[in-house]
Amino acid sequence: MQVSQLVLASAILMMGACSTADTAPAPTTSSQAEPAATETAEAEPTLLPYEKFTLENGLEVIFHVDRSDPVVAVSLTAHVGSAREKPGRTGFAHLFEHLLFLESENLGPGGLDKLSARIGGSGANGSTSRDRTNYLQTVPNDALEKMLWAEADKLGWFINTVTEPVLAKEKQVVKNEKRQGVDNRPYGHTFYVMHKALYPESHPYNWQVIGSLEDLQAATLEDVKDFYRTWYTPNNVTLVVAGDFDTAQAREWVEKYFAEIPRGPDIEPQPKEPGVVTETVKLFHEDNFANQPQLNMV
Repeated sequence: MQVSQLVLASAILMMGACSTADTAPAPTTSSQAEPAATETAEAEPTLLPYEKFTLENGLEVIFHVDRSDPVVAVSLTAHVGSAREKPGRTGFAHLFEHLLFLESENLGPGGLDKLSARIGGSGANGSTSRDRTNYLQTVPNDALEKMLWAEADKLGWFINTVTEPVLAKEKQVVKNEKRQGVDNRPYGHTFYVMHKALYPESHPYNWQVIGSLEDLQAATLEDVKDFYRTWYTPNNVTLVVAGDFDTAQAREWVEKYFAEIPRGPDIEPQPKEPGVVTETVKLFHEDNFANQPQLNMV
């Protein structure tokens, strides 16, 4: 297979807010005389109406009503991503995304996927980033209570069903995902190379969200439980319910199913670590799976 060079040019980068100079609109022409244009203030963006409250255990809840379709979307977001991992234990946040779709004490085998299919949902999904992990469901509005119960059961009691065999199996699933999506894919290591060049070893953005095969293999059951006890607590989670539903009834259900989950330890905000690149850096990566060169200016 042809070996090509992937050239990564890191232009001077300041990882912070940027400002741009104001530009005047281009002049317009017309066949008829028109009065001089006057400046008008930009219209304020229309904000979606929402209701927000917090349970005593710290769970943040947001409701948004949309009557356009008889469905309800439920999103559970844990405020933890790969940036909260420790060196040598990377990939935990993404591994948890997989584990939380499995069974819990009362939900049973098949987890959220099986339940969603049974009650007419459009499919469960989720994603992990550096700073958050979210779980997404869309169900008919008459199935909202069932989904809220399931999400609460997952948040509060799924960890009791995670055993050594369960962890071992899901490790292989994630490792295979890494092989397919990163290791054996053209340009799959692009972001790995760039982030290693942009951030020092101690920076939480230095490693990839999916982690390394070695770290995933080294994960122990106690490591997983510690991660859960630290980050998967009501006071580190936001629940969003959006769609065609009755907010008063939904609030009763949220309090009924989520309020009994114990509050976790207080979580300190992560210290800001702004990155600074003081010079232009040019480097290349030989990609054994790519047939064409790729240039990235970052």
